[in-house]
Amino acid sequence: MTKTIIITGAGSGIGQASAQAFLNDGWKVGLVGRRREALEETAQSNPNALVLPCDISDETQVDQAFDLAFQTWGHLDALFNNAGVAIFGTTIDEIDVTEWRKLIDINVTGSFICARKAFSIMRHQTPQGGRIINNGSISAHAPRWGSSPYTTSKHAITGLTKSISLDGRPFSIACGQIDIGNALTKMAQSMTTGMPQADGRIEVEAVMDVEHVANSVMHMANLPLEANVQFMTVMATNMPFIGRG
Repeated sequence: MTKTIIITGAGSGIGQASAQAFLNDGWKVGLVGRRREALEETAQSNPNALVLPCDISDETQVDQAFDLAFQTWGHLDALFNNAGVAIFGTTIDEIDVTEWRKLIDINVTGSFICARKAFSIMRHQTPQGGRIINNGSISAHAPRWGSSPYTTSKHAITGLTKSISLDGRPFSIACGQIDIGNALTKMAQSMTTGMPQADGRIEVEAVMDVEHVANSVMHMANLPLEANVQFMTVMATNMPFIGRG
């Protein structure tokens, strides 16, 4: 049976690279994101791609999108809970509360809503079970300067991952987290020109090809449900994480 996965934030960056890797590997892939045109670009007319325009912070839209995927495929093997936004480069006192709420609504509430729906499908389908992979970050371990909303959201993802792992045991639902550092996407372009460091310097940072992230997610997803990568860190070898600050 062809394996199936829903990937959020599939219209760009890590989500797009991962979606195309899974499609190339023969999976059926549900592409979730706000912009239909971007999702169609990811799909590249692949018959195994299912375009699912959706605002992940809206539970009604998520329910409808995931239900369509399940009705189309009859089974959901995996969710890559990837979609997120970032705020970098300013101290907490200069961050607008509206921007904080927007980020938390997408990064935390959106991830919860998608995991909640996927968990429900996996719990009640036959055969029971599946895998949820959450996109954490290096910031789930150590913050960048001026990143309090983003760092807070990624620490929350770690709590969500651990909770789903525990809750999923009776239902053969595995949950793991991939913490990514400096994958070269449009969002990370500034790393190649200079990023603020904790000591006030602006420094160019090492980056890695986003394909390495896609391959890592595929490794996690392809494991049998009796095995789980609980946490994986994949990062540019020479980026400032070990010893950050």
